[in-house]
Amino acid sequence: MNGAVENTYNISIVDSYRKFMERNSDPRTENWWLMSGPGPLLTLLATYVYFCTSVGPRYMRDRKPYDLKNPIILYNVVQILMSAYLVYEGLIAGWWNDYNFSCEPVNYSDDPKAKRMAAAVWWYFAAKISELLDTVFFVLRKKNRQISFLHLYHHFMMPICAWIGAKFLPGGHGTLLGVINSFIHIIMYTYYLISGLGPQYQKFLWWKKHLTTLQLIQFCIIFYHNFTVMFRDCNYPKFINFLLSLNAALFLYMFGNFYYRNYIKPKLQINKTQPTEISANGKAKEC
Repeated sequence: MNGAVENTYNISIVDSYRKFMERNSDPRTENWWLMSGPGPLLTLLATYVYFCTSVGPRYMRDRKPYDLKNPIILYNVVQILMSAYLVYEGLIAGWWNDYNFSCEPVNYSDDPKAKRMAAAVWWYFAAKISELLDTVFFVLRKKNRQISFLHLYHHFMMPICAWIGAKFLPGGHGTLLGVINSFIHIIMYTYYLISGLGPQYQKFLWWKKHLTTLQLIQFCIIFYHNFTVMFRDCNYPKFINFLLSLNAALFLYMFGNFYYRNYIKPKLQINKTQPTEISANGKAKEC
């Protein structure tokens, strides 16, 4: 009897899942790569985390770091070009002239611009998948100290958010995130490209701190853009706006903490330990 009830319950869950997917999925993207359901993506991400935290480090334990300079240079160039393409497509397909920054519903029609934006959202998802190689390169070069919780969380969550967008909402309000993020990635991968060319190019990387500042500004814009629409009459899922706002807030906190630990805290410690002398007017001054 219990087995029959459990079987009925399982059938009910599967049936509910199928109906949800049929009711909410965008038919324009359902046959595209990794869009059939969440299973393939979650399997890929689980494999990624397992490799980067367990299998990879154990494999590299008694091996010398791989020399991946040329593959990484090529990878960074590809990421720069892909990011530039995504910014261009996001602007042309909507955000340059057509989209409303206060509220923009998803256009599920076969309008050429709507289909162009849907394709751009899917390519953004594909870019997030390709960026998993960032961590794989760290493992193969034995740069495990750079694989922080922030790094893993960011690379794990972004493909999920992008998949949700491509599967259910390939257009509309949430796509501004992809345009801004792709613009930041043009700058970020340019930094990686220059830093990977060799020590003689380090003098050109004085703007690393400002790159982190741009990332923080990015999360502030994304948070505001999604949080405010929750209080407007807008035909866009409020739950998605909430999730995007929450994720932006989490990233803002984690990147803000990184900024503080790397750029503010060291200066505060230097100021505390710096010796002082008394000037002629009786005031303390730094030596």
